[in-house]
Amino acid sequence: MQWIYWLIAVLLSAGAAFWVYRTDKKRAVPYPLITSLLRGLVVFFTLLLVLVPSITIPRNSIEKPVVLLLQDNSSSVGTALGGDSANYRKNAEQLLQKLSDNYTVVKWGFGGAVQADSLFRYDQPVTDISAALTRAQEYYGLQNLGAVILATDGRYNQGANPLFQQLSLHSALYAVAIGDSAVQKDIRIAQTYSNKVVTLNTGFEIRADVVAQLCKGYNNSISLKEGNTTIATVPMVAGTDKFDRSVGFTIKADKPGIHHYVIEAPEAEGEKNIANNHKDVFVEVVDEKKNILIASAAPHPDVNAIKEALTGIESYNITVCTIDNFPASLAAYNVVILHGLPSLRNDISKQLLAAHKPVWFIMAGQTSMAAINSLKDLTYVSVTSGASHDVLAAYNTSFNTFTLPQQVQSVTDKMPPLSVTIGNILSAPGTNALFTQKSGVGDYTTPLWVMQQGAVPVAILAGEGIWRWRIYEFKNFNGHAVVDECIRQTVSFLAANANEKQFSVSMPKYAWRDQESISLSAHLLNANNEQVNGPDAAITIFDSAGHKHDFSFERSGTGYDLNIGIWAGGSYTYKAHTTYNGKELAASGSFAVERIPVELMEQGADYPLLFGLSKKYNGAFVSAANIGVLYDSITNNKSIKPLIRVNTEVVPFVDKKWYFFIILLIVVVEWLLRKYWLAQ
Repeated sequence: MQWIYWLIAVLLSAGAAFWVYRTDKKRAVPYPLITSLLRGLVVFFTLLLVLVPSITIPRNSIEKPVVLLLQDNSSSVGTALGGDSANYRKNAEQLLQKLSDNYTVVKWGFGGAVQADSLFRYDQPVTDISAALTRAQEYYGLQNLGAVILATDGRYNQGANPLFQQLSLHSALYAVAIGDSAVQKDIRIAQTYSNKVVTLNTGFEIRADVVAQLCKGYNNSISLKEGNTTIATVPMVAGTDKFDRSVGFTIKADKPGIHHYVIEAPEAEGEKNIANNHKDVFVEVVDEKKNILIASAAPHPDVNAIKEALTGIESYNITVCTIDNFPASLAAYNVVILHGLPSLRNDISKQLLAAHKPVWFIMAGQTSMAAINSLKDLTYVSVTSGASHDVLAAYNTSFNTFTLPQQVQSVTDKMPPLSVTIGNILSAPGTNALFTQKSGVGDYTTPLWVMQQGAVPVAILAGEGIWRWRIYEFKNFNGHAVVDECIRQTVSFLAANANEKQFSVSMPKYAWRDQESISLSAHLLNANNEQVNGPDAAITIFDSAGHKHDFSFERSGTGYDLNIGIWAGGSYTYKAHTTYNGKELAASGSFAVERIPVELMEQGADYPLLFGLSKKYNGAFVSAANIGVLYDSITNNKSIKPLIRVNTEVVPFVDKKWYFFIILLIVVVEWLLRKYWLAQ
């Protein structure tokens, strides 16, 4: 539209010039063409200030394509390169130098996170390929990213599978495979399973998955050790070159404290990587008598089933009652199990909120859903009402709050339905479902038996009839092991989190990896059982050699928090203390740091993964020795080309002083000429 204003300015200024020309010619001005031209320019420039106060000037810039090198800087790559490390680095830098003539070359290293320097040190403890690719997409999303050179062995041990990652990465990906793709002889402890906390004088199980490659004929025993003592062994014979097996050890918790167990597989003949032949397991044994209250709205066989399952556990004192003799105070109990309570007739929600105790709600026909929903400050869950119906239970294979016997799924698949009177359970983050409802073909999303972790842990069983489960398990499997263990572990989960001390220190977990930042929390209670953090709180941490490290807690909300950073592998104890109302309060405990050589759990290069990535993103796949050929691949890729960006610059006339001086100069010249010519 600006051309219209320019046209108007030209026409008006031409008209003004013509009028001056005719007037000056009649007045016999010597050169009327000059004065009319000057007058036309003055009018033209003045009109531009009014009609076109600014002009837009387009400017073109050429942006080179970006070639991004993502260099795997993890320790496994250094091991794979070995003596070829210097030669590989030389070839990589020569490639980047040649590419820098026509491309903008950027170098990133990555392990658990992306780093912009120290590319070839190979000291990162983990590998996360998906995070590196995501970072590349986010950083260069609006820029001209032409190619990504991914140099790695393809062995990721953190993050998602990059092959199935959904990325809008429009640049070509060139995979440089580092290491040997040939499968090596190896036996490793792939995964371990155990309860984090068990009570004294109870039995518990530790399981492990053992994987063997190219070890056909291997005949040895997998051992469980504590210190230098071998506790148990399980024989293992590898019948094929690709062999895996799950082994289990049953132990009795006969001594309180943190127990450090090691599951170990003897090395096979010719095996080179033995760092993954063992794995640490930490279990805390607590020596505290827990008072368990089982209360019901009315006598019910479920109550007796739960009591029988808990009978024999020396650390539990069990009290059973109905609502008629429900205790006036719950202060003496560590865990409360409620069957059909709170009910429409007996609403005990105020007592539960005041007591702030771990609770296991077992929903029955008498349960008041409104009363349950009124406990959100305690439970963080809400339930919706529904008609009474029978529901079969489906074991949640991803459940990881505690460990159950291996045959749990095969046993519970034969269990009769529970009678459920609710529609759904809506829970807060941190909830883990042990069982879900079989409510349709393949639809197992509605929780049935759930654990809610929190300051006050809560468990919910959304139906009644668990007594039938014990009968059916005995009928089909000659025992109650699985059902009883589900009950015991649920109570143990609640009891392990019960806190009755005025001053206490807690940790999210007591077994940490040697690459994790360790955090602790402390809580101080006043006479009303309310959290306060007025006085200072300090802690001393001791390592196994007796060296001590002093720290002070930081106030956070109504409690205390402390982050002590990353610590070396080993066992540690701590003693915390504070002074409240003139009284010295102390808390002690222990934790362990595991040495986990994540990068050594698997060796060799994953060529199929890297080839799949290069194909998915329209690139190429080469070995580390041939990294130099990528120059031809990238330069011959016609989709990698410079980008011409058009930038517009707005120039306002009113801000330019020279513009006014031009108008003034033309006016002065015209005036001087007229004065001179008319004076002749």
